[in-house]
Amino acid sequence: QVQLVESGGGLVQAGDSLTLSCAASGRTVSGYHMGWFRQAPGKEREFVAGITWSGGSTRYADSVKGRFTISRDNAQNTVYLQMNSLKPEDTAVYYCAASDYVTRYALTSTWDYWGQGTQVTVSS
Repeated sequence: QVQLVESGGGLVQAGDSLTLSCAASGRTVSGYHMGWFRQAPGKEREFVAGITWSGGSTRYADSVKGRFTISRDNAQNTVYLQMNSLKPEDTAVYYCAASDYVTRYALTSTWDYWGQGTQVTVSS
C-alpha cells in the first residue's frame, strides 16, 4: 500500500506562484508513475500533470502547459507541482496520484493510489 499526503495549498492572488508537495509512505514510489489532478466544485476530476518513475518524461494538460512544472525526488519519496502565473480558474482541490502502471495519464481509473487533496484558491 502507498499513502500519499499533499501539502502546500492555500489562498493566493492571480499571478502568484505556489508549490505543492506530495509525500509518499508505505513503500518507495521510485518505480511508480506520479501524477497531479484537480477537481473544482461541480466539475469532474481532471488531469494536470504526470511524471514517469525516472522523471525523464512529463505530461501536462494544455491548460497548465508552460505555467506548471512537475518534478520528483525519489530519494525523498516526494513529488512536486510548481505552479506559476496562477489564474482564478486554477482554483480547485489538487490531488496526488501514484501507479506502477499507467495506460493513459489523463485516465483517472488507471491510477491506483490517491491522496486526500489540498485546496488551492486563486483570487482575482
